[in-house]
Amino acid sequence: MSITVTTWSLEQTSPADLRPASEPEGEVRIIRSEIPSAEFSRFLYTAVGGDIRWTDRLAWSYEEWHEAVSRPGVETWVAYEKGTPAGYAELEAQEDGTVEIAYFGLVPAFRGRRIGGHLLSYAVARAWDMAERRPGRTPTKRVWLHTCSKDGRYAMDNYLRRGFTLFDTKVAEEPDVVAPGPWAGARPTPDLA
Repeated sequence: MSITVTTWSLEQTSPADLRPASEPEGEVRIIRSEIPSAEFSRFLYTAVGGDIRWTDRLAWSYEEWHEAVSRPGVETWVAYEKGTPAGYAELEAQEDGTVEIAYFGLVPAFRGRRIGGHLLSYAVARAWDMAERRPGRTPTKRVWLHTCSKDGRYAMDNYLRRGFTLFDTKVAEEPDVVAPGPWAGARPTPDLA
């Protein structure tokens, strides 16, 4: 069985494109995970993507995870609410001053609390100033990402509100895989309709 998936690619071509969200109320901090950790990255990936069919990295070995998060130009920025991981953004520097937001999202229990816009704003700003943290890196000229119809229903709106513009759309059939989470009894994603 397959499902039809629409994938949208979006970009910013200037730091002036970023339209930051307001900060959420409460104790929300965003911290760079400076020590590459395969275990922590896999935890974030499964905690955020478990209910929205993030499966492309699930079969990776420890070595593959370690290699992916240890590459020069890869940064993981984690949002914490009162010390608990609420979501993350994984930035990946590419050639010629391009930075991809490779992964971005919130743990289901933290969705709908205004953390996503704040985390995305912060991650995009860190993509734009990446050369300041990475000597020898070409200054960022473009920040891009992709989202798809499997992602959270407010993902596209968040990207557009932060100043991203659409540059490509693709529609494809993909296998309908079983999402690995959340597990039975976990707090469901808040219904914000």
